[in-house]
Amino acid sequence: MVHRSVKGGRVSGVRARARVAVGVGTAWLAVVTAGPAVASPANAGPVEVVPLWEAVERLPVAAEDRTGYDRDAFEHWIDVDRDGCNTRREVLIDEAVQAPQVGRRCKLSGGLWYSYYDNVERTDRLDIDHMVPLAEAWDSGARGWTFERRREYANDLGDHRALVAVTDTYNRQKADKDPAQWRPPYEPARCRYYGEWTAIKLRWRLSADPAEKAALTAYTQNCPNDPITITPAP
Repeated sequence: MVHRSVKGGRVSGVRARARVAVGVGTAWLAVVTAGPAVASPANAGPVEVVPLWEAVERLPVAAEDRTGYDRDAFEHWIDVDRDGCNTRREVLIDEAVQAPQVGRRCKLSGGLWYSYYDNVERTDRLDIDHMVPLAEAWDSGARGWTFERRREYANDLGDHRALVAVTDTYNRQKADKDPAQWRPPYEPARCRYYGEWTAIKLRWRLSADPAEKAALTAYTQNCPNDPITITPAP
């Protein structure tokens, strides 16, 4: 067992995104000090920094509907910027604790990664987890999106919390479950997980079902009411 600090954000990488620090036993989900809202790109709406409990309260509640769901409705692992690295490899590069060698056609060799769900470091057997799974997104509002919008969601490199490198066992155990049904096995990671789940739901204007909202409300009462950053998707 590694017993590292539970931390978020990208340590380094070709596509390094915003860094977020989370300490073990705390919910430091954002390093940004709460302040006035600022504009986000492409008129997506203002970026906000709000307390965790308030963020959970903002989640709209609606019954889920999986009618017609097909994973292929979310085109994923594409090369967004056409640099030879698809979304999955972009995240692996960004999240590496020790950077891998990047070869032709973005073939990765070497490298070391930290899986915060189970607090282990690994050199292999990593999956890229959609923080809010594709099926859950469909249930929560993506069913009504265009194909292009779902592709943007499935390859979201604009918020470091949307896609996470984790041990394959726990990615598959989680599957399409929400926090009422599944939580990371490493308990000090859970407050971070609740905050990241909530931030991505709000980023993409997705709803929560009643059980999910109730679970998040109850669970986060045991977390520090620290600020999290909400960045609306363009």
